[in-house]
Amino acid sequence: MQHYKIAAIPADGIGPEVIAAGLQALEALERREGTFKLDVTMFEWGSDYYKKHGAMMPADGPEKLKGFDAIFFGAVGAPDVPDHITLWGLRLPICQGFDQYANVRPTKVLPGIASPLAGVGPGDLDWVIVRENSEGEYSGIGGRAHRGHPEEVGTEVAIFTRTGVTRIMRYAFKLAQSRPRKLLTVVTKSNAQRHGMVMWDEIAAEVAQEFPDVTWDKMLVDAMTARMTLKPRSLDTIVATNLHADILSDLAGALAGSLGVAPTANIDPERRYPSMFEPIHGSAFDITGKGIANPVATFWTAAQMLGHLGENAAAARLMQAVEAVTGAGILTPDVGGKATTQEVTDAVCEAIRRSNI
Repeated sequence: MQHYKIAAIPADGIGPEVIAAGLQALEALERREGTFKLDVTMFEWGSDYYKKHGAMMPADGPEKLKGFDAIFFGAVGAPDVPDHITLWGLRLPICQGFDQYANVRPTKVLPGIASPLAGVGPGDLDWVIVRENSEGEYSGIGGRAHRGHPEEVGTEVAIFTRTGVTRIMRYAFKLAQSRPRKLLTVVTKSNAQRHGMVMWDEIAAEVAQEFPDVTWDKMLVDAMTARMTLKPRSLDTIVATNLHADILSDLAGALAGSLGVAPTANIDPERRYPSMFEPIHGSAFDITGKGIANPVATFWTAAQMLGHLGENAAAARLMQAVEAVTGAGILTPDVGGKATTQEVTDAVCEAIRRSNI
């Protein structure tokens, strides 16, 4: 039996609710498969920790996480703590400190969930967005001067390196190569950003030569929003910068029916450090404690984590169970249903127990 050490960080808002649901589904999978065991350690870091200690996690937080096989993350953010403190205090130090440079966000229309796009259903929108996760617009380079004066200046410098762009481009081409359509779209804004973005275009063309079986094209990010909305079937695998893919993946989640079904994986492809898996819906304090948070994104995130650990059969069983439940109309209010978080979780666990794949 394989044993995996999992660090669970529920953090803020609905994070504890959906992580609890995810762990319940993972426990059902453990019993159903009988071939692996997840040893879960909880870390109560986040905004409540910040209010007590003045930091989102201990100074040695990343060091504590190094020995784990994966990190299962909830959500970060609180209405009474500035967003830049919560993000730069917890999530980004883990992503950047562990060089989780590939942020992978699959999107598809699940059975029983309606897309806002007319005539689009399961099979019509099936994308994977690859987001460069270590540099670009979120490098943290910049500053402010003359605060509070009329001449105050704020700079936010986007950093693009040949190493960073090449490795994310190669990751995206490999991923596209592994998917049936072998189709990749490279998103930039090279008409207006003539340095870093033009370098993106040039490196994409260089890396493309290593993958002659992958068909690829380029889109400007503004035109990409229109293509995602008007021609969703024309897309498959997408790669973009930290900022552009952050925005486009939220659009993708909305087009699939709800951010409540959108997962993400922060991957260190070289496996030097643990990778981190999280739903992308955020802390959603407006519904915290109401018992109606959608756990589907967390289930899908858990499936990504299992796949990364090599437990592909369990990952497939989990996604089959999720699609059976959504297809049966057992849905939370954000996707038009009336079920609670626990009712959806119980239904998924029951589907896992009954699964025969």
